[in-house]
Amino acid sequence: MKKILISIFCVIAFSVNAMEKQTTFNKELFDKAQSEGKFVVVSSWIKYCSSCAGQMKILNKAKSENELSDIKFDNIEYFSFDVTNKEIAELLKVQYQTTLLIFKDNKEIYRSVGETTEDLIYEAIKSSI
Repeated sequence: MKKILISIFCVIAFSVNAMEKQTTFNKELFDKAQSEGKFVVVSSWIKYCSSCAGQMKILNKAKSENELSDIKFDNIEYFSFDVTNKEIAELLKVQYQTTLLIFKDNKEIYRSVGETTEDLIYEAIKSSI
């Protein structure tokens, strides 16, 4: 019985992580944001990746804090994509899930792979702005 409950819990946990991820990257919106002088943050994910879900949770928090606190992450556009989407992955030269990219003036100014620490992600965003 215990094994069955653990299995059910794992399936539900993985399903929740998979559901909260969606591709929001759009080449036209990406180019538009950069032409408007915005910073662009892009993260990659893959289905059932818990570190991807953790990174996305931090980025969603950063995005909402733009509106809720005195930590100003304004003038930033956030995008994410499934790393199995070869067209986007090749465009951004991304090979791994949980890759975090920051762009300014049509140039990549930051890249990390596997970073899921809130303090380090916030510092990367702050130092790029």
